[in-house]
Amino acid sequence: MIMPYIHFTEEQKRLAASVDLVEFLRQRGEKLLPSGHEKRLDGDHSITVRGNAWYDHAAEKGGGPISFAQTFYHLSYPDAVTLLLGGAAAGACLPTEKQAEVEKKQFELPPVNHTMRRVYAYLLKKRHIQRDVLNAFVHAGLIYEDEKYHNAVFVGKDEHGVARHAHKRSTHDTGRTFRINVEGSDPRCSFHWTGASDRLYVFEGPIDLLSYITLHPEDWRKHNYVACCGTSSLPVLWMLEQNPVLRDVYLCLDNDKAGHTASLRLAEQIAERFEIASSRLIPENKDWNDDLAELAEQGHPVQMVQQMG
Repeated sequence: MIMPYIHFTEEQKRLAASVDLVEFLRQRGEKLLPSGHEKRLDGDHSITVRGNAWYDHAAEKGGGPISFAQTFYHLSYPDAVTLLLGGAAAGACLPTEKQAEVEKKQFELPPVNHTMRRVYAYLLKKRHIQRDVLNAFVHAGLIYEDEKYHNAVFVGKDEHGVARHAHKRSTHDTGRTFRINVEGSDPRCSFHWTGASDRLYVFEGPIDLLSYITLHPEDWRKHNYVACCGTSSLPVLWMLEQNPVLRDVYLCLDNDKAGHTASLRLAEQIAERFEIASSRLIPENKDWNDDLAELAEQGHPVQMVQQMG
C-alpha cells in the first residue's frame, strides 16, 4: 500500500524539531526519572532526554525529536512529524532561541555523615544484603551515608583509587524513590569491585551487584563486579581496557525488556572490541534483589544460600 505524500512546510519541520521531549513524553503519560540535568525513561533506563535531545546509552546513539519518535514509537517520518506537531500545539514546543548550555559541574563527593546507621538499616533490613558483604565495600570506601539527606552513596574509583563517580539512592520508604548520579561523575568509573580473577560480573545497579554477591558469596572477593548505574556500556568497556586478564564476562542485567536488549548490545560490543564471548545470567524475578527478597520472605537464611554454577 502506497502512503499518501504529506507536505510539511519549513516552519512545521522546525516546530517538530524544537519540541521539548520531556514535556512531550509527560503529555503522553510516560514516566520519567530524574538523572542529573536529564530525565531517564522508566520503561527503558538506557534512554535519557533533555530539552529537544535524546540519547540511548546502550546503543550509543541519539538525536532530536523526529528521530526519537521514529525510533521509540516505530513511526515513519511523516507520522513522526505529525505526532510531534500535535505535541507542539499542546504546548511542548521550546523557545526558538537555543537553550543555554549548563556549565559542567566539577565532580565532588557529597559530604560524609558521621554515622552510617540509616544506610546499614536500609541495606541490611530492607534490601537483605549480607553484613560481611556490606562491610567489605564500606571499608574499601565504596559505600557511605551522605550528611544532608542520609542517602546511600555508591562510589566509583579510577585506576589510581581516586573517586570519580558517585551514585546516590534514598534510604527512606516514604515518597518517591530517589536515584541519581552526582553531577560531574565520570560514567566510565561507576561503582565496582576489583579482584584478581579473570571473571567480570555486570549489573545495572549497585544494589543488584550487592544482592548477587549475597546470593553467591563463595570466594566473591577474588572476582570483579561492576554496576553500570543504568545500561551504559562505558563502565564495562573501561574495566576490560584496564584489566586485560578479564576474559570471562557474565552479563547479569535485569530480567526485563531493557535488560535483555542492553545485554545483547553489550555482548556485541564486547565481542567486537575484545573478542570475548559473554554469558548471560538472568534472575528469576525482575532483578537480583527481588530474588534475594523472595528468599528472605520464605525464611531462608541468606548465609546458607549456596553458590550456583
